[in-house]
Amino acid sequence: MSNDTIAGVEGPLTGYTVIDLSRALAGPHAGMMFGDLGARVIKVENPGKGDDSRSWGPPFVGPEDDPQATYFFSCNRNKESIALDLKSDTGKETLRELISRADVLIENFRSGVLERLGFSTTVCMEINPRLVLLSITGFGHDGPESSRAGYDQIAQGEAGLMSLTGSGPDDMQRVGVPIADLLAGIYGSYGVLAALLERERTGKGKVVRTSLIAGMVGVHAFQGTRATVAGQNPEPGGNHHPSLAPYGLFNCKEGAVQISVGNENLWQKFCAAFDIDPATEGMGDNAARVANRPAVIELIESKFAAYGGDELLAKLGDAGIPSGTVRTLEEVYSWDQALSQGLKVSVDHPVLGDIDLPGPPLRFFDADGESEVETTRTAHDAPPLLNEDADAIVSWLDSDS
Repeated sequence: MSNDTIAGVEGPLTGYTVIDLSRALAGPHAGMMFGDLGARVIKVENPGKGDDSRSWGPPFVGPEDDPQATYFFSCNRNKESIALDLKSDTGKETLRELISRADVLIENFRSGVLERLGFSTTVCMEINPRLVLLSITGFGHDGPESSRAGYDQIAQGEAGLMSLTGSGPDDMQRVGVPIADLLAGIYGSYGVLAALLERERTGKGKVVRTSLIAGMVGVHAFQGTRATVAGQNPEPGGNHHPSLAPYGLFNCKEGAVQISVGNENLWQKFCAAFDIDPATEGMGDNAARVANRPAVIELIESKFAAYGGDELLAKLGDAGIPSGTVRTLEEVYSWDQALSQGLKVSVDHPVLGDIDLPGPPLRFFDADGESEVETTRTAHDAPPLLNEDADAIVSWLDSDS
């Protein structure tokens, strides 16, 4: 990965430099988002083993003497890598030089670790008063439990998400991706962008803090207000919405389909399509259908039993009912609609050659009159090998000193 390649990338954050001290997922995901947007992202790793996620597997791919963890690939595209021993004078001096040239610094150490390394927030801001420092912790940087280590599994439970997920109260489940890490990274990125905008007015940087539990509570949405306003204590409800019906996964002759009947107009259309009296007792409005959910499910599945999945989806589509199937990830990454949105990208990895990665979720356009020209970044860099870019980064620091 060359500096020329990175310098040639155009995006909303072209010209910004991000130093990514983080490891595992929350911070690296934030750093990858900045890289996707055109920023130069320099990942600082421990010598020898690098980021923890380089060893997280299976699956591992590639040669037996140089196995590559696909977990690392998920959150480190569009970055450079340099290995620094931050306990050494040389490593600390290099990091100091990087911070002095950075717009953003990302760290997700446990509270107090960065200070013990000699890079407290005060020191970082003295080195570079325009710096925006993103700090992601497990439970928050202060408060009675701030010293606890942050892991997604723990955060999903402690912040209530597992109490909402599963088939019922006796079957609480974690979400199938590290959602606490991912949301902390996304919220952190959102905070950094706001701080960069503020810097345009004030000329001063800022410390942005978030945590895994903050990311979880931040997406409680209507379940949160059920608790805080209505005084309810929500429980897992499986594949059906707690406040809307019919809205969920329903069995048919072959497999299952999902439907979202989100208002009374759609209920009328649905009933007309499947020969149901919309005023059936216990189903006359949404509140009644929610209260009588088992009967609603039984009625709908009795109607769906005559149809195979594809046939049923076609009928639902013709009736104007929002509906869909449940795809495997293999199916998603071969789905024309996902591909049309740039949700799979190809990169050239120095060990594996051409590989496909999940693509970035944002697209950008220049609007000129009635026409639009897409300016989304389409060329991406593979996740770097450990210390792959050290010489180029040191050369850049020397030339800029």
